[in-house]
Amino acid sequence: MPPKTIDDAVGRAALEAVTAGATDRTSVATAVRWTLQRLAEDVPGNSVEVRVPPFAAVQAVPGPRHTRGTPPNVVETDSTTWLALATGRLRWDDPETTKRVSASGSRADLAAFLPVRLP
Repeated sequence: MPPKTIDDAVGRAALEAVTAGATDRTSVATAVRWTLQRLAEDVPGNSVEVRVPPFAAVQAVPGPRHTRGTPPNVVETDSTTWLALATGRLRWDDPETTKRVSASGSRADLAAFLPVRLP
């Protein structure tokens, strides 16, 4: 079954709520899932797995597809850091990012794809 798609209006409202200070699980989860959905739509592919536990993970970025086990290219971070990266409040090449993001693999550099293009 394909993953549920979040409507842009719903995703934007959740992101705006979180940006304004909302911390409820529903708003944060929706904002994270929507921005990851936007990343996967804008940069389709299967070579990098972007994880924001416990909310979601997507595969994105063109390149070799992985099919079994742990992917060779993984980016993992918390929801606060991901939303800051997705909205441009934190840059991929900021020294603070390296403390808050685990990125492994030769394709795990998301600088060219961040901030996420939001409609």
